[in-house]
Amino acid sequence: MHPNLNLSKEISMKRTFAILSTLTLALVMTVASFAQTASKPEHLSKGQLNTLIATAKTPADHHRIAEYYQAKAQDYLSQAKEHEQMVAAYKANPSLSAKNKAATVDHCEYYVQEFKTLAAKSQELAQMHEQMATDDGKM
Repeated sequence: MHPNLNLSKEISMKRTFAILSTLTLALVMTVASFAQTASKPEHLSKGQLNTLIATAKTPADHHRIAEYYQAKAQDYLSQAKEHEQMVAAYKANPSLSAKNKAATVDHCEYYVQEFKTLAAKSQELAQMHEQMATDDGKM
């Protein structure tokens, strides 16, 4: 066989492999993007939420409101966890004076409780709207 023919086939195969790899990567990224978008809850502004609450009539409306409150509950729990980590960090810092350590730890512990309370209340609202969606669906 002619050496140039082998080289030409090898270049052609490499080009084909590169094109197929690029297309596969693009397909995987597209599917991953759609999966990620589908799993993110809808973001409602406070104005949109208030309008939706005032006009909610269908199960879908109440599901949207419930999803908003479920997402808020998760956000509040995340903030509580951050403050719990800060409590541990402040307690572990030997360079803080006792007065400063007490103040910062108290501050963070306060917010841990506040965010946990807000999360529980948001979860209650989500459950109420899920119930409203179920009740509206029976009518």
